[in-house]
Amino acid sequence: MKNIAINKEVQEALTPSDVLNDLLEGNNRFINNNMQAIDNSALVSQTVSGQYPKAVVLSCIDSRVPVETVLDQAIGDIFVARVAGNFENVDILGSLEYSCKVAGSKLILVLGHESCGAVKAACDGVELGNITDMLANILPAVKKSSNEVDGDLNSTNKSFVAKTVENNVKLTIDRIRERSPILKQMEADGDIKIVGGVYMLSSGKIEMI
Repeated sequence: MKNIAINKEVQEALTPSDVLNDLLEGNNRFINNNMQAIDNSALVSQTVSGQYPKAVVLSCIDSRVPVETVLDQAIGDIFVARVAGNFENVDILGSLEYSCKVAGSKLILVLGHESCGAVKAACDGVELGNITDMLANILPAVKKSSNEVDGDLNSTNKSFVAKTVENNVKLTIDRIRERSPILKQMEADGDIKIVGGVYMLSSGKIEMI
């Protein structure tokens, strides 16, 4: 049973590779319906005075991808930043920098997902209120995919959508490194890893890319 929260000593002893392996093992437990029992009351009590999460996950807001659940993580284990389309902006970058530089997390996982509604909307050029500006963040991935996939360049083309989901994760990681000297240096020093994956709605599996 998970009844002991991560403390500073445990967090400091973890390597970025340790953390990635731990998250993927958690995803395997989720897939196999063999998730750990959790004593939430104990974890709540232990984390009142502080937190030492091992990773931060940048994910979509999609209700079908509850991040802590699909990674089988508990209170105090991970930070989660969520925005439709799992892209970075100033607020997200600041949150990632806080997670790693200030709070000591060892891994950034940018997590896209199969059949993402925000990506589909970007593929279709949807314009609606503030959604228009939000989708602009995904358009670089749409443009890249349009040169890599045959067929219709809209959301009816499943291959186009899937490639755009993947490219959006990759380009987001590129921009995190470009726009955050703090995180770029931490990665260069081996203090953190920045990785990407796609959650498959159809299987529950996270495919690393």
